[in-house]
Amino acid sequence: MRFQTGLFILALILFAIPVQAQNNSSSSYAWKAGVSRVIITPQKPMPMAGFASRTHPSEGILHDLWAKALVIEDAAGKRAVMVSSDLLGFPKSVSDNIRTKLKTKFGLNKDQVLLNSSHTHSAPVLEGALSDIYNLTEQQVEDIRQYSVSLENKIVELVGNGIKDMEAAELYHQNGVTRFQVNRRNNSAALLTQLSELQGPNDFAVPVIKVVTPKGDIKAVAFGYSCHPTVLNGYQWSGDYPGFAQIELEKAYPGTTALFFQGAGADQNPLPRNTVPLARQYGKELTAAVERVLEEDMKKLPASLTTTYSELDLALAAAPTEASLQNIIKTSTVSYQKKWAERLLADVRSGKSLRTSYPYPLQAWSIGGLPLVSLGGELVVEYGIKIKQMLGAEALVFGYSNDVMTYIPSSTILKEGGYEGELAHSVYGLPAKWQVGVESNILSEVYRLAGQAGLLKDK
Repeated sequence: MRFQTGLFILALILFAIPVQAQNNSSSSYAWKAGVSRVIITPQKPMPMAGFASRTHPSEGILHDLWAKALVIEDAAGKRAVMVSSDLLGFPKSVSDNIRTKLKTKFGLNKDQVLLNSSHTHSAPVLEGALSDIYNLTEQQVEDIRQYSVSLENKIVELVGNGIKDMEAAELYHQNGVTRFQVNRRNNSAALLTQLSELQGPNDFAVPVIKVVTPKGDIKAVAFGYSCHPTVLNGYQWSGDYPGFAQIELEKAYPGTTALFFQGAGADQNPLPRNTVPLARQYGKELTAAVERVLEEDMKKLPASLTTTYSELDLALAAAPTEASLQNIIKTSTVSYQKKWAERLLADVRSGKSLRTSYPYPLQAWSIGGLPLVSLGGELVVEYGIKIKQMLGAEALVFGYSNDVMTYIPSSTILKEGGYEGELAHSVYGLPAKWQVGVESNILSEVYRLAGQAGLLKDK
């Protein structure tokens, strides 16, 4: 009888152990996360974005373009949405329409929504973006308008599907590294093979956020890099190297959604470039950097979320005079500069006031204490470096977020000039470049938002 009683007690103990372990494991999944994805490849030939040198619409698909959403919710029910996209960039009108609809439909404020574009130059033209550099027919203008409206609705539906997909999860973070970016202002692409040392600032970090379910499955991998997706300049739709990286990761981890977020890569180019095999190579290099991180011990992020947002009234320099615009029209050999000058001159003569500042979007999030800063425009690498000096080397810094209105030069680049500092505003249709002080104003606002997000406590 004593032997049977002992066996019974032993059986109870053995049965209780896995139950207790399972309860402990389940209770640690305090985050909730949902993912969704949608193809955004145009269904017919359309003008392609990014290169003024293209002379005709698209010709087929290298691989599909995607928009993807990662929705996260902390233990207190605070929610945020990260949207990645194979697009050149969300112009203000499209971004505002999407975020207004997300507020109406899901109660999401601007501080809770991050719309990032990879900046692939093999995506379609969107309404309200770089209109002076494209030679468009009336039908193409209408096609672009219809596509942009459809895109807005797809992104809203995408976020809704991500919310429906939410389940318990754990979040992890770590930075990887890869080195195919080259500072294009300080190194000649033509002389690249002769260079023994690359010049200029760089940021080789590959930030990775891993989302894991209670079953141990990797639900999502959000990752980034700071480098122009300009390997390809042909006429096929593609996500360029970030598109190939996402494809490779989703092959390596079946059932996982891979989302790419562009960093402060406005003055960083993938070199060499201009072939599909090179785009695949860089995609695989980026994939390898992410895979290495996923195979190592990553930092677990506590289930707490804080989101902040502001629109900084960022001053532009003095607008061109009528005389200077007339001179550009007469002397410039660049077609888009003539179109830009003609449009501005017509506005001035009709009594229309030219823009003197721009509502520049900034976000600072704390994801379990991990700093995430997202800024609008084509952000040069010095911003990523300086924000990491401010908030720590692990901070995630994304450009091309919520509104891509022109390049965002550092004070050094603004002084030096060149395309990023002196000319880009005309490509994007703004009347003037940024006023001196643009860098200090942006970094001061980042610091203020970081303080609101509780990211400066240990700094």
